[in-house]
Order: sequence, then structure tokens, then C-alpha cells
Amino acid sequence: MKNDLKNMMCLDICLPELEKEKKITTALDLSSIKSMPLVSWDFFSLFHWERLQGLKKSAEIEQIQAFAEKFGWRNDIPSIFNSNDYEALVVTNSEQDIVWVNDGFVSMTGYSKKFAINKNPKFLQGEGTTESSRQNFKKQLLEDTPFKEVIVNYKKDNTPYKCEIKIFPLYSEQTTHYLALEREVV
Repeated sequence: MKNDLKNMMCLDICLPELEKEKKITTALDLSSIKSMPLVSWDFFSLFHWERLQGLKKSAEIEQIQAFAEKFGWRNDIPSIFNSNDYEALVVTNSEQDIVWVNDGFVSMTGYSKKFAINKNPKFLQGEGTTESSRQNFKKQLLEDTPFKEVIVNYKKDNTPYKCEIKIFPLYSEQTTHYLALEREVV
């Protein structure tokens, strides 16, 4: 028995010993499984992750398109997304209250979707957000044209981050909503 325990110190030793004693049988025919270099899994997982990200972005764009149909926006939504990168999406109404955010917003800020809905995005600002950037942001919103601004925002854990925000007024006869494409910059 002591000899058997010494032989079972690793799987390589254990399995041949058990096979000799006919205590285990192979339920699978392993000869039909083709080997694949481990590096292939890296490529597969990268491809799979990129594909999932692409599907997620497609679903987000479809959601914005659904809003566009509902509110009769005349904006060219696909061109907005084709020419701009983002991590987070925020849709606000004309009073600048948040009506929708994507999962990227949750990841970037730490705030839940439920928490953000019906709040003004100013809740993300803090002591590092300069008054001049606030005024510039406000001025550009009044011009009712697309613009880009980098502003210091704060995550839920109070960590400051520089946020590049691209704002697009969404309009039918007049502006009814705003779309913000946001990403953290260094």
C-alpha cells in the first residue's frame, strides 16, 4: 500500500498504475481529438473577445437607431459612430437629464445605469473640473452644434479622470436630445 501511495504522487504515475489494474476505462476516444498548439487559443480568444465587443457596439448603435426612429431624429447616426471611438455612450434629453447609458458608462464611471438615469451629467464633475471648462461646455451646448471637450470627471470611488466627450445634438425639427460619446484619455 505504501508503494502504491508513492506512485500516486502525480497524475502521470497514477493513471498508468490504475490502467494496469484495469480500475479505469477510457470513455472517450482521444485519438479523434486533433492537437492544437496553445498559441492558437490566444488567437481564438482575442478574435472571440473582439467579436463580442463588435456585437456589443452593434447592439448599442441599434439602440440609438431605435431612439432615432422613436423621436424622428434626422441625424446620420451611422456616420457618427463610423468616425468616432468611444467607451461610454450617454443620451440626455433637451434639459440635459440622462435618459440612457451603455454598459461602457458603468465600466468607466462605476455608477450603475439605474443611478445615472434622470440625473444631469454634472454629477460626474468635482473639484478638479475647472470653471472655465464648465463654461466652455455650457457655451458650446447653446450653439447647438457638435463639439468635443476634455473635462475632468470623477468615478464613483472619487478617482478623477480626463474624459474626452464628443457631443452631438440630436434633432427632428429642433434639438430634442444630445448624444455623448465618451472615452477616458491620458
